[in-house]
Amino acid sequence: MVRLGAHVDSATVLIATTNRGKIREFGELLGNLPLTLTSLAEFPGAPVVPEDGATYAANATAKAVTIARWSDCVALADDSGLEVDALGGAPGVHSARYAGAEQDSRANVARLLEALAGVPSEKRTARFRCVIVVARPDGVTLTVEGSCEGWILEAPRGTSGFGYDPVFLDLPSGLSFAEMPAGMKNRLSHRARACMALAPRLVDFARVG
Repeated sequence: MVRLGAHVDSATVLIATTNRGKIREFGELLGNLPLTLTSLAEFPGAPVVPEDGATYAANATAKAVTIARWSDCVALADDSGLEVDALGGAPGVHSARYAGAEQDSRANVARLLEALAGVPSEKRTARFRCVIVVARPDGVTLTVEGSCEGWILEAPRGTSGFGYDPVFLDLPSGLSFAEMPAGMKNRLSHRARACMALAPRLVDFARVG
């Protein structure tokens, strides 16, 4: 079993995703804690939890609780989305499937840029939002969230990151999230900010479980 940030005699937290980008980021953001992090990439038989909730919190809670009970260990799940003001907050909770059920990042970005065609830069404001839920096998949960503000570019820039990162501009740095070094993104991103809120509480929560 591949372990991220493994520590001797530490509690295990199962990251409830097979998304390699998310697994890597959680490893970077939480790997310094006295925990052993693993992921569903190591559990091919895990149940698939439908992400059909009306909110990020509903989706993250469903994933975390289901996987915690199935695995009998503490499970961490997140649901994240891009909220574009000119589109009334869309794609929002539907971000991963904006262009279809295949969760094709390039298709999602293409649809987003098409929807924003002709919208001037000053009206392309947006934010990434992330809700993280950690669940113990007994059903007790811990919830945190984080967000970051930005603008949507007219064309993708950069080759790092995943999802909508190539078109999400951080105005102070002038970089898209896909142009940023990992360390920089891990200070600014919605997932980073949610993990900053989670880190002081996660170890004690996991050890009780």
